[in-house]
Amino acid sequence: MTLKRFSFGLSLILSTLILTSARAEDDYPDYADLVEEWGSGVEGVIEQAYRDCFRTYIIDGRVFTVRMPFAQNNERAELANGELSVQGGGKADPQILWTEIDGLLASDDFKNYVETLADGKEKAVIFDLSEQSWSTTNDLFNLARIKAGAYPGLPHRPFILTHGEGIEASDIYNYIYSIGRLGMDCSGFVWHVLSSIAREGGLDLARTLRKSLRAPQASVASLYFGTWYFKAANKEFIKIKDQIRNLQPGDVILFSGEDGAAVHSAVIQSIDRVAGTIRYLQSTDEAPMGDRGVHESTIQFDPAKPETSLKDPVLDWSQLRLSPFYGEKPSAFRDDGERYRAFPEVGGGSVLRLKALAKPIARLGIRK
Repeated sequence: MTLKRFSFGLSLILSTLILTSARAEDDYPDYADLVEEWGSGVEGVIEQAYRDCFRTYIIDGRVFTVRMPFAQNNERAELANGELSVQGGGKADPQILWTEIDGLLASDDFKNYVETLADGKEKAVIFDLSEQSWSTTNDLFNLARIKAGAYPGLPHRPFILTHGEGIEASDIYNYIYSIGRLGMDCSGFVWHVLSSIAREGGLDLARTLRKSLRAPQASVASLYFGTWYFKAANKEFIKIKDQIRNLQPGDVILFSGEDGAAVHSAVIQSIDRVAGTIRYLQSTDEAPMGDRGVHESTIQFDPAKPETSLKDPVLDWSQLRLSPFYGEKPSAFRDDGERYRAFPEVGGGSVLRLKALAKPIARLGIRK
């Protein structure tokens, strides 16, 4: 197996796997022309932060664009008889995580995994998140159960049916998440975006928010940033009326739980008021197989009705919500729109704007 990584200024040789340096944007036009497409304002800054969460690899002679997985401390730990920690608590900088992922994908274990998925034999791959290991079974009873929809896996031991026809992007995601315990949770990704806006606008967000985050002076402030921080009572935020005319890039979309507290967060990247499209970015594994992890989503609206609230069911939210692994219990909500409108008795979803970003955004500018 040969694996190459296209990244920024890196050239290494790891065992028999060659990693060479080149810009993914130069070789793959779909990821090019950031400034031409989004400008040099806040939309472009957010887009760059989003692209930080993708890397292009050649694995077994095929090109894959790998996205940063969703990973959250103790997710799936209910039956694991112990904690399931994530490196950096799901809040680590993408560059740090990609360095770890490079090493993971250069390992002999990953090489064996790739070869096993290409052996031409139908089987189930069983990941053990507690042990950070994988195994396979070709037991006909278990395979029949999976095909019949009777999923045999547990939260910390997902089963994935494979036909031995070679590795796919979803298999790479499963390996990074399950074996590496690497990725970003929703608030970790939002922190990455907001801190990128602040930095490009001349502000150190960690220093600015350290006190309100209750982060010790010598610590990494991002580790203390979570969904608990997103509440209208927090003086660092302004609650925005969620009519489309009030929204701007950098606003945080919050999805609430039964008690009204935020349980998931996403960030608006752009609003096309002519085409009627809101593009927002998020990290979640409750999504179609190709979207798990960091991904883009859209909301379609009528440009002639900017007074429309995000809670209005007339809006078309593109993002479906599915189980992270095929066969697991599906989401209680069909799409992000239904999720945003959920629990109206406690207010449903909401939009917050970080006050500290007002000056950085003003310096960067917003496309009209």
